[in-house]
Amino acid sequence: MFPPARAREWAQFVAGFGYAYNGLCYTLRTQRNARVHVTIAILAIALGILLHIPPVEFAMIFVAITSVFIAEMFNTVVELCVDLASPTYHPLAKIAKDVAAGAVLLNAVLSVIIGLFVFGPRLWAFFFK
Repeated sequence: MFPPARAREWAQFVAGFGYAYNGLCYTLRTQRNARVHVTIAILAIALGILLHIPPVEFAMIFVAITSVFIAEMFNTVVELCVDLASPTYHPLAKIAKDVAAGAVLLNAVLSVIIGLFVFGPRLWAFFFK
């Protein structure tokens, strides 16, 4: 079907999905904050379904959910790389880890703001009719 070189390239391409899946699983297995993000994401999706939010607003919620999880994964990468490069304490290693964690925090705050814009008016109307 494919020439051997193309078949090898295709196999490597497909294997990349397995590596990516392993990375997702590693993050969920080892990072408490990632599991918290997933729990909150499930609640946000359930709330969106319950409140019948429109597709565009659901897309905004999914972008917010995904961006926080991606930030958490990059934070994990930074932490692991810093630990590998600097097994003992170094002030620059601390700064690198703090900045990566700050990026996750900033992304989470943005996601909460998006959630307030999407869910806030509907929850307000639901509770204070």
